[in-house]
Amino acid sequence: MSDQMKIMVIQGPNINMLGKRETGIYGHMTMEGIHEQMKSVADQAGVEIEFFQSNFEGEIVDKIQECLGEFDGIIINPAAYTHTSIAIRDAISAVKLPVIEVHISNIHQREEFRQKSLIAPVAAGQIVGFGPVGYHLAMMGMLQIFEQIKVVRARAEQNA
Repeated sequence: MSDQMKIMVIQGPNINMLGKRETGIYGHMTMEGIHEQMKSVADQAGVEIEFFQSNFEGEIVDKIQECLGEFDGIIINPAAYTHTSIAIRDAISAVKLPVIEVHISNIHQREEFRQKSLIAPVAAGQIVGFGPVGYHLAMMGMLQIFEQIKVVRARAEQNA
């Protein structure tokens, strides 16, 4: 792997409909707009970033698995699969990469069935309720994790 850190952003079902669906809950910004802002932050930080969206659970599981050995961290909005997908949770556990879970709305203030995240216990952190800004916060969190990884690697090299 190169010295340049790499982030995979995975968007779950219906995230491709942002800006059109339930704007009172999710706002008017599109998924593409969110990705443009994340790309700008990544470019400024010297980090590579790629984006993936799927409405299909198995495709999301496949993408998480493909990150192993290719990416240094994952930012994921599993959307509705947050509350139902043991398969996505298991894939995240298996790759052992830092993962930050993002939700545009505050899932803890919504319907009872949306308040439980199966992903949170295997994620480095969870950001909820900040709208599209939550993705920016996730980027800041991942950059901090990358700095910690670099420090650990540098210490290991000094001790080798």
